[in-house]
Amino acid sequence: MPTGIETIVDYLTSVPAWYLATVEGDRPHVRPFSFAMIQEGKIQFCTATTKDVYREMRANPNVELTAWKPGSGWVIMRGKANLEDTAAPEVRQAGFEHMVGLGECYDGPNDPALTFFTLDEPQAWICDIDGSWNPVEL
Repeated sequence: MPTGIETIVDYLTSVPAWYLATVEGDRPHVRPFSFAMIQEGKIQFCTATTKDVYREMRANPNVELTAWKPGSGWVIMRGKANLEDTAAPEVRQAGFEHMVGLGECYDGPNDPALTFFTLDEPQAWICDIDGSWNPVEL
């Protein structure tokens, strides 16, 4: 039986995109993401230091993500973005390949613009149309 972290990563990587919400001032911002990988019991997410999302998480680390998969309800996960990049070489390589596959340009997995983050104090639920929020133990 998969762990809660594995359940969430399996869910996020089984859909073409999931959505991460940040806040700038009093305005929410939502954008598609698609990379998630487990390292040492935490989910590593990938972005770039040049993007608005990174700047917004630096100013306010509270984030929430969601994804919907037909027939499986939807996942909600929230926490505080930890921008300390601790990605292992294999995570960096996978993230680099993923981002380049989306059409982004980096000078390799160690490009200083390419960065990884995790969530502190994560909470997650699998939700259903019946209104249920089923907690996922992380």
